[in-house]
Amino acid sequence: MATLYRVEVTYDGACFGCGENNERGLKMRFLDQGGESVCEYEVPAEYQSWRGLVHGGVIALMLDEAVGWAGWHSGHPGLTGKLEVRYRQPLRIGERVRVVGRVERIRRSLVYAVSHIERLGDGARIADATATLMEAPATVT
Repeated sequence: MATLYRVEVTYDGACFGCGENNERGLKMRFLDQGGESVCEYEVPAEYQSWRGLVHGGVIALMLDEAVGWAGWHSGHPGLTGKLEVRYRQPLRIGERVRVVGRVERIRRSLVYAVSHIERLGDGARIADATATLMEAPATVT
């Protein structure tokens, strides 16, 4: 039998993906742009996988950050319950990208969102994701 937990989330700047106080983190900064949460970004070389390529786990993290910020910007912050990623092509170290998240619908305490990463140079889609967030009360410290 599943146990239901009530979790309150607090943003304290230490998040690995977006925290400005995390020295080893990505420090992504998402802006609310009319229903989309958007971040232009270049992955640092220390997050390489195969020579010259960004690690797939970092790409998944970037997509997860985008859906999380989409939930936050829409007034429905939460925790990721499910993230399904589709990798379309490799991302090379040094390529600038645009990471976009958007809430598609809300049903009770579930927030359904999508995100994608596109290369700025040519608009090519690098990866995309669908996610289900579990809405949670949030505070900022």
